Amino acid sequence: MTAAEMLSVAAFLEGRHAQAFPSFGSERTGAPVVSFCRIDDKEIRLREPILEPDALIVQDPTLFKVVDVFQGLKPEGFVLVNSNKSLGELHLDKVVAQLPKGHIITVAASELALKHVGRPLPNAALLGAFAALTSLVHMKSVKTAIEEAFPAKIAQGNVAAATAAFDVVAGASAAA
Repeated sequence: MTAAEMLSVAAFLEGRHAQAFPSFGSERTGAPVVSFCRIDDKEIRLREPILEPDALIVQDPTLFKVVDVFQGLKPEGFVLVNSNKSLGELHLDKVVAQLPKGHIITVAASELALKHVGRPLPNAALLGAFAALTSLVHMKSVKTAIEEAFPAKIAQGNVAAATAAFDVVAGASAAA
C-alpha cells in the first residue's frame, strides 16, 4: 500500500490525477494484499479494482505459485518483479514472450533496500525501478514522494535505494 500511495503522490507532483487504494479479502493475516494505483491526465471517478492493468509491480515472486498475477495485463503492459533471480529462473518465459521487449524485468529491490535502508523493505526501490522501466513518473517526483512519506533520516536511505534501482533498470534498458 505504501508503494501505491507514493506512486500516486509522484504522479500528482507531475500535475496528473492519481488515486491509490488497497484490496483486502477476508483472508487470514499474511495473505496476499493487492494495491492499485490509477494515474491519468484527467479526473479519475472510478473507485473499483483495476481489472486490466497497464503495469504490475510484484513485491513477492512467490505469488506466482498462488495467484494468476498476470490476469488482465494489457498486451503492451509492464511488469517489474522484486527478485535477484532471472525471469527464466522464475519460470516467466511465457510472459516474457507475450510482452514487448524490455517491458518485463527483475530488480533485487529487497537487497537494495537492505543495503541502503538497513531493512529489506522494497517499496521505494521498486518505485525507482518503475520510473526507469515505464517513464510514467520521473525519478525526481519519486524522490520527492519518498521525502514526503518518511522522516528525513529514513527518507535518505529510501531515496538511495530508489536511485540505485533506477540506475540498475536504466542500465539494463540501455544494454538491451
